[in-house]
Amino acid sequence: RQTSGEAAVRGLLFAFMGYGVITLADAAVKAMLPQIGVAGAMLWRGCVGALAVAAMAGFRGLWPRRGGLVLGRSAMHCCVSVIWYFVWMSGLGLADSDAVAAASPLLMTMLAIPLLGEKVGWRRWTSCLVGFAGVLVMLQPGGELWRWETALLLVGVVGMALSRIWTRTLASTDTPQAIAFWLMLVHIPFGLALLPVQALWPDADGPELFPGWLVGLLVFFGMANALAHLLFARGFAMASIAALAPLEYTPLLLGVVLGFALFGEVPAWTTLGGAAIVVAAGLYNVHRERVRRAEERSRAA
Repeated sequence: RQTSGEAAVRGLLFAFMGYGVITLADAAVKAMLPQIGVAGAMLWRGCVGALAVAAMAGFRGLWPRRGGLVLGRSAMHCCVSVIWYFVWMSGLGLADSDAVAAASPLLMTMLAIPLLGEKVGWRRWTSCLVGFAGVLVMLQPGGELWRWETALLLVGVVGMALSRIWTRTLASTDTPQAIAFWLMLVHIPFGLALLPVQALWPDADGPELFPGWLVGLLVFFGMANALAHLLFARGFAMASIAALAPLEYTPLLLGVVLGFALFGEVPAWTTLGGAAIVVAAGLYNVHRERVRRAEERSRAA
């Protein structure tokens, strides 16, 4: 749907804040995963996050109008969450995973063709191919990202791009609190399903291994996810996919800083170089979208 310039600016601000908050939440859960495991992360995110969304919404507007799409999007996002947590537990760095995720805006550009009916010219197709060449630079044989977890992460990136587009679609009918609440709530059955293969507290053998700092991080993790997805739902309702796409690179910049500060991670030059190519291609797509919009307005006038 069309939005005014003022509303689009507010939407960009909401989304920018959402990306900042979600990156902090990612750093928190990565630090906790050795203690809580993937199942624990899903359950805490679902329980605390759903309660936080409901409280922030005043327990109003939580029932979805397009229940099937809301639940389908929520389930897909949960699958993406499981993939991300699993690759982090397997040793992939925060900045490395964010670098691979930088391909998401390029996928959003291509998926918007069948899903949103958008037209993409040869210039943007070319930039998408250049962007995926950047992904190949990151994944070159023998490099730090030449590992099977990265292939799994790329599957998650496709799911993430679809989730972003579906957020835009749902924003025309459902409230931000409904979209965020059901996303958080669906994490609970996913977490329960993972319990048979991984205990909630895989390393715990007594209450002394349940320190106060961990409780605080768990609460922050759930509440930060709740706030971030409320901001995303609000932002995607007010700004277009093309305008929002550059903000997808915010987690990469923050991830490099947080990964080094918290975990001592230093991405390889191939990772940073490939990510730079991907980001440049994505920003060119945004430029072409703005040019196309300006031409359409000029013809309409």
